[in-house]
Amino acid sequence: MPDIVRIGNAQAFWGDRVGAPKRLAELDPNLDYLTLDYLAETTLAIMASQRERNPELGYAQDFVEVVRDLAPLWKDGFKAKVITNAGGLNPMGCAEVCATALREAGRSAMSIGVVSGDDILPLLREASEEAHEADFANLETGAPMTRVLDRLLTANAYTGSRGVVEALERGADIVITGRVADPCLTVGPFAHHFGCSFEDYDALAGATVAGHIIEGGSQACGGLFTHWLELPDLAEMAFPIVEIEDNGDCVVTIPEGAGGACTEATVKEQILSGLGDPARYLSPDCVVDFLGIDVREESTNRIRVSGCFGTEPPPTLKVGATYHDGYRATAELTIFGRHAIRKAQASGKIIIDRLTGAGYDLERWNIEWLGGNSSVKGLLPPPELLETVLRISVADPRREAVERFAREVAPLLSGGAQGTMDHAPGRPQVSPAFGFWPCLVESTQVETKVDLLEI
Repeated sequence: MPDIVRIGNAQAFWGDRVGAPKRLAELDPNLDYLTLDYLAETTLAIMASQRERNPELGYAQDFVEVVRDLAPLWKDGFKAKVITNAGGLNPMGCAEVCATALREAGRSAMSIGVVSGDDILPLLREASEEAHEADFANLETGAPMTRVLDRLLTANAYTGSRGVVEALERGADIVITGRVADPCLTVGPFAHHFGCSFEDYDALAGATVAGHIIEGGSQACGGLFTHWLELPDLAEMAFPIVEIEDNGDCVVTIPEGAGGACTEATVKEQILSGLGDPARYLSPDCVVDFLGIDVREESTNRIRVSGCFGTEPPPTLKVGATYHDGYRATAELTIFGRHAIRKAQASGKIIIDRLTGAGYDLERWNIEWLGGNSSVKGLLPPPELLETVLRISVADPRREAVERFAREVAPLLSGGAQGTMDHAPGRPQVSPAFGFWPCLVESTQVETKVDLLEI
């Protein structure tokens, strides 16, 4: 039987199921590693907002509760090491709080590896105007970064797995990173376990695919699956495990006793999720060709994935930058009775027209009528409903414009269509809005740093 490394993932984003890491550890105590993915494109903006209010924050505070949950299991012999990007904008701060939690739980002789270096905000601020025009242009629009430079809030490069490998080589039991690319949370322990060369691109490609499959958490086990309603025990939907061989081939599976299912279809749907060009899946460790991947059932809830090929990584890293983008607010009203959708559309138009008449031509606004196909406008005609929820979202650089919007909603309760009722209590809250700026940076300009915190 080939040597394998068993890696489970029990978190797909900040806000995923409470208690899932402990549950996966209890269902499968023979895991070698447990990965937890907390970051998405907007998560760092949320963390930045929290850090502005409290400089000691900027990380996924939920992870501290995970550490407290796992501490008794480690005490009882659970051997798995934890790899997570919960550090966000403040990985060392996260590590220090986790160290305190472990001490309070009576754990000692453990170490936490802290991987940083992904924060390139100083680099972007100090770059020349020519670099802002060309090198850091928006990947989606081509716009130069000079448009948002004075409003930049965060800028983090999607780094690879080398920092995770170094932390594990130095004996870390928990590895807390900043913005490491999602699949690399899996590639790191794979490369460490097998001593994999970073020039063995086929093996790295296989591990990258394995990481891509489990990074979405329950999505590989039936979450968002086309036949979701047909799956067993939905309340206990499983989180996935990959058993990876030294060449990168793997088996995707779930623990006995977990809900959902691990099938060819669930795994294939997850493989296609967020894929982009299947012939050139870009990752900091390698470029992966998905076109030759073979996915087949080995036995019930065991799906073998093989045939991955890789080439050297691109010379650049993706950067996710966020910036202050004015203010936003959302209002909801329930409308009941005949012609509910038409009344919702007219009510939304009234609010926008009144704002325009008051001199506030909003930069962005969206009107939806829930239940009436508004989320797929233009694809399906709206049905005739007796009830709908009118939802209006607005954003503008001027706070006073959004505040005026918040005051224009309540008048519809007495001057709007019959059947209009208050759905969301109180005046809509005006909040800061954040924009996302994707760009590239030369990988040579990003230097990963690893620190070790002993407990």
